[in-house]
Amino acid sequence: MERINKVVLAYSGGLDTSIIVPWLRNNYGCEVICFTADLGQGEELDGLEEKALKTGASKLIIRDLREEFLTDFVFPTMQAGAVYERMYLLGTSFARPLIAKHLVEIAEAEGADAIAHGCTGKGNDQVRFELTAMALNPKLKVIAPWREWNIRSREDALEYAAEYNVPVSSTLKSIYSRDRNLFHMSHEGGPLEDPWNEPYEDMYVLTRSPLEAPDEPTYVEIGFEQGVPVSLDGQRLSPVPLFERLNELGGVNGIGRVDMVENRLVGMKSRGVYETPGGTILRVAHQALESLCLDKQTMHFKDFVAVKYAELVYNGMWYTRLREALDAFVQVTQQTVTGTVRLKLYKGNVIIAGRKSPYSLYREDYASFGHMDIYDQQDAKGFINMIGLPMKVEAMLNIEGTGHSRYRQPDYTRFKRD
Repeated sequence: MERINKVVLAYSGGLDTSIIVPWLRNNYGCEVICFTADLGQGEELDGLEEKALKTGASKLIIRDLREEFLTDFVFPTMQAGAVYERMYLLGTSFARPLIAKHLVEIAEAEGADAIAHGCTGKGNDQVRFELTAMALNPKLKVIAPWREWNIRSREDALEYAAEYNVPVSSTLKSIYSRDRNLFHMSHEGGPLEDPWNEPYEDMYVLTRSPLEAPDEPTYVEIGFEQGVPVSLDGQRLSPVPLFERLNELGGVNGIGRVDMVENRLVGMKSRGVYETPGGTILRVAHQALESLCLDKQTMHFKDFVAVKYAELVYNGMWYTRLREALDAFVQVTQQTVTGTVRLKLYKGNVIIAGRKSPYSLYREDYASFGHMDIYDQQDAKGFINMIGLPMKVEAMLNIEGTGHSRYRQPDYTRFKRD
C-alpha cells in the first residue's frame, strides 16, 4: 500500500469507524487522528475521546458545528424547498459536505497526507465525502476501508474488534444502521430491508407514535425573516435552541415520520425510515408563508428548481457552481418571505392555522366575489379567448379536415362486427 504518514478519520465511535483506527495503523503504518462533528447527536458523544484513544488514535478533535449546520446547510435547503423523491428532507445528505469540509480543514492544519471515512461501497455517503474533498483539496488522498478490506459483515467487524481489543457497544442484536443529527434520525437495515415489513414502534427514537400523541392540539407560531426562522411564539431565538424546541414539539405530537424506498445515487434502491420532527414543521410553515408572499410565476419556477436542488444535495454536489447559482436565485425569492405562521400540531399532522406578512400579495378585497374597482369580471372573457386561441384554431382545422375535433374521435368499439 501507498505510504501514508498521517490520516484524519471521520469518526462516529460506532463499530465501523472504531475498527478502522487499528486497520489504518496496521495496513498503512500511519498516525490516526479522529475527528467528530457535533451536529446534535447528544449522548452519542459521551465518552468518545476515551474510546478513540483506546482504539489507537493519537487524539480526537470534536467541533461543535450545530449552528453552522443549520445556518449554512439546513436553512438554505429549506428555503429552496428541496425534497428528494417527494419525501426525503435530506437530513443526512447535507450533513456530509459539512463534515467533509472540516475533515479537510483539520487534515491541512495537522499536516495529514490523507482523510478516511467509514462509508460502505454501496451507499451515497462515500460520494458525498469524496466529492467534497475533491472540490476543496484534490491533493488529499481519500482512504475508504470498505472498498479495500476483507471485512464483509457485522460478524466480521465484531471479530476484528475483539482481535484488536477495540471497545465497541455494538452487538449482533444491533439490527439497525442509524444516523442522527439535530435535523433528523435515519434508520436502515434489519427488518426494514423487506419493504413489506412495518417498522417496529420501538425503533423510533425522536418521535412518539401519532396514536399515543396528546388528544389536544398544540399551537405554535413561527416567525420568519427572509425565509429564515427567527422566533417561536414571539420569542426570538438563535437557530440551535429554536430547532431543539421544534424537535420537542414535533416529537411529542408524532410529527415527521417518513417511510420510503428511494433511488440511491449508485443505482440501487434502498429503504429508509426517517424521523424529522422539527424539519417537517418548518417546511410546512415556510411553504405557507411563501404561498402568501411569492407571485405565481416565481413560485412555479421555484418548484422546478427545488427538484434539481434536491438532486444536487442528495448526490453530494454541494460544492458546485450549479448549486451556488440555484442558491442565488432562491435568495432573491426569499427577500419578501417575512412574517408569521401559526400551526396546529395534532397526532402526526401539521395543520396551518394562520399566516400573515407585511409583504403579503393576498388582498381580501381583491379576492372577494363582491364588487370592486380594480378588476372587472367582464375582463375574463378576453383573457379566456386569448389563452384558448391555439386550442380553438387547432379544433377548427381538425373539423375542416376530418369533420371532428381530434379529442372527439368516434368510438369504434360501439360498432359490432358481422
